[in-house]
Amino acid sequence: MGNEAQDQQYSKKLQAYAHSQKHNLKLIMLVILTNLATIYIFTGPFSFLYHSSASPRDSNSILQELNSTKAQLAATHSLLSELHHRLNSSNLLVQALLIDLTRQQEKEKQSNSADQNQVSLKLGNDELTFALGPHKLPFGYSPMIGSDEIHTPVGASCMRLHDELNRYMTYKIGGECPMDYVLAQRLMLKGCEPLPRRRCHPKSPANYVEPTPLPESLWSTPPDTSILWEAYACKSYQCLVDRKNKPGSYNCKNCFDLQGEERSRWIFDDGGLGFGIDQVLAAKAAGTIRIGLDIGGGTGTFAARMRERNVIIITSALNLDGPFNNIIASRGLVPMHISISQRFPFFDSTLDIVHSMDVLSNWIPDTMLEFVLFDIYRVLRPGGLFWLDHFFCFPSQLNKTYVPMLDRIGFNRLRWQVGTKVDGGVHKNVLYISSLMEKPMT
Repeated sequence: MGNEAQDQQYSKKLQAYAHSQKHNLKLIMLVILTNLATIYIFTGPFSFLYHSSASPRDSNSILQELNSTKAQLAATHSLLSELHHRLNSSNLLVQALLIDLTRQQEKEKQSNSADQNQVSLKLGNDELTFALGPHKLPFGYSPMIGSDEIHTPVGASCMRLHDELNRYMTYKIGGECPMDYVLAQRLMLKGCEPLPRRRCHPKSPANYVEPTPLPESLWSTPPDTSILWEAYACKSYQCLVDRKNKPGSYNCKNCFDLQGEERSRWIFDDGGLGFGIDQVLAAKAAGTIRIGLDIGGGTGTFAARMRERNVIIITSALNLDGPFNNIIASRGLVPMHISISQRFPFFDSTLDIVHSMDVLSNWIPDTMLEFVLFDIYRVLRPGGLFWLDHFFCFPSQLNKTYVPMLDRIGFNRLRWQVGTKVDGGVHKNVLYISSLMEKPMT
């Protein structure tokens, strides 16, 4: 729209210039006609009226004036020819520019129409097209936004996953949303994040009861009626608790048992890989660690421990075959359903602490991990703490890849511990890194 406005302004200036040239031409023609009338009066049939009473001296003066007028007339004629030539050139230039402008506008209209048709073809769903907008502002252009419309954010990869996205956006408007938690999470993990909003009501659990009040809720297993279990292999919290005794690998295998291993996490500082919360908080002045983020925080136990110390922690989690976000909320904590790929939804230099255990490790591609670490640096305030808890990698990666990467980010190291990952077997030759780092004050 900016280019079109500039083109219109330029066209108006050219037309104004041509109009002014025509006005000047009219003035020149008026001067010429006046001079011609003067010549006719002094040299025409009525010239004797003036010559009869004029002396020879006056005749010579009149003759000189006539000669001067002829000279001026010749000069004016030359100027008129030059201006006429310039006016023709200006008219031709204006016509050419108007033709080019018209062609350009037609091309833009065709291009916009093609883009809209292509998007509509990809979306193939009226509700999805309507959800993504753009939507015109009710009061027109807003200087604060810099536009007259609002665009709904949606992950760029959504356009690549248009079949699944169309299925996600197929529902009865105002009705009940489909039970498609798995589809939604699959879209997120494929880069379709954030998902578009929907105009439907999520199904509520039957026989829902009010949650347990704080502080008891921090360590209480919620009732089964607080969850819709259709999307999960387990159909009760007891099933999730019992998974710790079953063979096989599960995401956060022990963390649903709030009375088991979870109850002792981060209480004691063993001087090695296991840092204690109180020792970490003691690295800063009392009361200055107030708000933060736990990346991939399981069932929210880190946030619960911090809550007991009057620190508010937002816990990011995905519901990977378990209601992780639901149990975090039931404990009276704040869940955030985002993947590790998404830019953290916090403004620059606002958080006091960021913690991550196990999630940030060598399973993430190196370049992607570096972007995540820079984003952590971004959201931390000067002097804020980054607690990298049990990061695992191979020994060959430690000094070759991850130490240089952390040095590039620019954190100051307050604590640094490296040890062997014994729970996976010493023969696997895997290392753990636990580190407490600080964002520089300047």
